Amino acid sequence: MSAQALKSDITATAPVPEASPFDRWLPATPATAEPDWLARIRAAALARVRSEGAPTGKSEGWRYTGLRTLLEQGFTAVDEPLSALLPEDIDEVLVSGLDAHRVVIVNGRFTPQLSDLSNLPAGVRISPLCTELAGAQTALADHLNAVAGEGAHVFAALNSAGFEDGMMLHAERGTLVEQPIELLHLSVGMDEPRIAQPRHLISLGDGAQVALIERFASLGDALYGNNALMEIRLGRDAALKHRRIQLESPSAFHISGVYLSQAANSRYDGINVGIGARWARTDLVTRFSGEYAECNLQGLYLAGDKQLLDYHLDVHHGLPHCASRENFKGIVHGRGKAVFDGLVYVAKDAQHTDAEMSNRNLLLSEHAEVDTKPQLEIYADDVKCSHGTTVGQIEPEMLFYLRSRGIPQALARRMLCIGFAGEIIDALGNDALAAYVAEAVGHRLEAVPL
Repeated sequence: MSAQALKSDITATAPVPEASPFDRWLPATPATAEPDWLARIRAAALARVRSEGAPTGKSEGWRYTGLRTLLEQGFTAVDEPLSALLPEDIDEVLVSGLDAHRVVIVNGRFTPQLSDLSNLPAGVRISPLCTELAGAQTALADHLNAVAGEGAHVFAALNSAGFEDGMMLHAERGTLVEQPIELLHLSVGMDEPRIAQPRHLISLGDGAQVALIERFASLGDALYGNNALMEIRLGRDAALKHRRIQLESPSAFHISGVYLSQAANSRYDGINVGIGARWARTDLVTRFSGEYAECNLQGLYLAGDKQLLDYHLDVHHGLPHCASRENFKGIVHGRGKAVFDGLVYVAKDAQHTDAEMSNRNLLLSEHAEVDTKPQLEIYADDVKCSHGTTVGQIEPEMLFYLRSRGIPQALARRMLCIGFAGEIIDALGNDALAAYVAEAVGHRLEAVPL
């Protein structure tokens, strides 16, 4: 049975009304012929979408994250590739001085004419997901959803039901990629609000080492949506440095999920920076499949007027001798709102777990809001675990100290905020990327009223 036939069958028999807030997010028909195993995945995902519907405030994971403004936009699926862009058209969104292999995804689709993969080292393969689906269908059957499963919520199911393209990256055993690989999600406004749903599969063989810079950007300030999902599998002793920068249109709506599986002795070093978008939610989900693996998650978010930035972490320690670190910082101003919901789960058999979670927030106005909920759920008795959170304002003594030395109040406050954020910016570990983020943070803070 074809994917479309299965979708039609489930739609006809679903016990909920045919009208759904997400009906228009899905393409009417698959872009190309699809194998039966993919049709089954899409059908199961669609059944979940129709069964669950949109989350409400009664759902624990959505208590602080209202969906009303998202659902009001009337997004429809991107129905055709945008092929008119030339390489020089994207110069304004590139990171100055960044030396990297580049993959460009425009409105959810891999765009070869804007990408630069000419000098990839041996042992690394990067290709459009739609090409892989057409040519290597059987091999992909064991990869798609192997890490994410059904996903953390209904938006993961929407991605499985509606994705049409994305990137597949595979590094063979022992491969060392010295130059970073940039994955640039570029959104371009269209005649009506559109939502893109790219899907990415990342696989590192045993001992492979890769640096991936993932960025979300836009041409202009158009209204659009992104619902992206990435599955990452790290082999034994593999190492991935993953930098994610969300600096989108102030009218954009952003949903992304990163699902990570780590084999024995693997290392994941992830840094997430959220500055743009009107409404954004990011889920970071980690599972350990081997002992002595390490996961390091850091983040920096800036939320201002008419802006919601939401980060959900789910780190599951199911095996002994694994370590995780979570360190997120937020700056919120005006009537902005930020949400941090971090869970570290330590199973009964996960002895000698080492986990530490921290969330610190700086409020620059009396109307700014932060909802923070760090959680440790521990069922093992021989572990080292801690968590902490702070929500505060700039210390008056520090501000007075700078002003007493002739520094204007606006500049003094900006300096203190940059200092607060500097730990995360410095950890990016790439001079060009750190300068890019520091400039974006500084530009945002310059616009904050006293």
